[in-house]
Amino acid sequence: MTVSTDLVTLPEIEAARQLLAGVTRLTPVEPSRPLTAKLGGPVWLKCENLQRAGSFKVRGAYVRLTRLSPQERARGVVAASAGNHAQGVALAAGLLGIASTVFMPVGAPLPKIAATRGYGAAVEFAGGTVDEALVAAQGFAERTGAVFIHPFDHPDVIAGQGTVGLELLEQVPEVKTVITGTGGGGLISGLAAAIKSLRPDVRVIGVQAADAAAFPPSLRQGRPVRLDSFGTIADGIAVGRPGDLTFAHVAKLVDEIVTVSEEDISRALLMLLERCKMVVEPAGSVGVAALLAGKVKVETPVVAVLSGGNIDPMLMMRVIEHGLAAAGRYLTFTVRCSDRPGHLAKVLTCIAEQGANVVDVAHRRQDPRLQLGEVELGLSVETRGSEHSDRLVNALRSAGYTVTFGL
Repeated sequence: MTVSTDLVTLPEIEAARQLLAGVTRLTPVEPSRPLTAKLGGPVWLKCENLQRAGSFKVRGAYVRLTRLSPQERARGVVAASAGNHAQGVALAAGLLGIASTVFMPVGAPLPKIAATRGYGAAVEFAGGTVDEALVAAQGFAERTGAVFIHPFDHPDVIAGQGTVGLELLEQVPEVKTVITGTGGGGLISGLAAAIKSLRPDVRVIGVQAADAAAFPPSLRQGRPVRLDSFGTIADGIAVGRPGDLTFAHVAKLVDEIVTVSEEDISRALLMLLERCKMVVEPAGSVGVAALLAGKVKVETPVVAVLSGGNIDPMLMMRVIEHGLAAAGRYLTFTVRCSDRPGHLAKVLTCIAEQGANVVDVAHRRQDPRLQLGEVELGLSVETRGSEHSDRLVNALRSAGYTVTFGL
């Protein structure tokens, strides 16, 4: 099926807002002191992580489903998603009394699976990526007659997501820059369509994970390009090809697309949790990651959209540890010392004198690289940052210990 590439208009987004009245919540914008201090001007966080179903996705899903005919509603709907679109479709379908089936990649986060089922959708698993789940969902639609609800490449979906832009312009009327995560491009397309219609002077910037960035090569070639492979902890934006319609919006309306590393994302998640008291999923934090990492020059005031908060607690644990390590606050290393009574205590005393906290320690005597009478200590240590970590390592080496990184 050929998708029209006519851009979504401001009246369409305003009409979507009327449909969403009483369904979605007006999410707050919160000031970010750490980012304001870093950038030297006001930075605000648009908290779509606090939206119903945990992300902006319910906006576009609900608008799309309300516009189905009675005959289409009777056939049910099918969608594919790593989690947020799944929950948005399931919630919207439940509110409208429509049967829904959602295809999710194998290995999708368990909380997102449980939430999708909790909203009333039947969940099926297919493939290891959203792209593969999309193929399965489209096949299901062809076999059963269910209406396929695309996660981003439809004008109703884009119009629904564009209501985020209308809100933030009213909440922060002095805004100069808006930055958000970008996967398939539905959110940034809607944001840009709304913002550029009302405030063409505002810069709109998209951020992708470096290991799943389909927009930069697509923009260079002037058409949507599919990545050969991709993967990132930011599963919500792990999309291998932009949509035809979203590509048209981004090419026409978006000022810049930048990328961030997995370490950048981890640091952003840690900062949001620790300093802003915000639980945000990796995909929802990439705009903040780009600001923290200095990946883009912006004019303040800035609004960064926290697009979702549906993070698996197990992933959160790993990300926090990774973020601490990336920020130089969690150090793993090995120390060789004599395997004699009292030497472990000396190593731990040296660490304590530097004000670091030992989280874990393990003895290893079986490594063939060790000399007779030597032991290798594997240590995990909390520090106050990179400079503190450097002082600790230097102190250990000055005391005569061999220090290598990793366990």
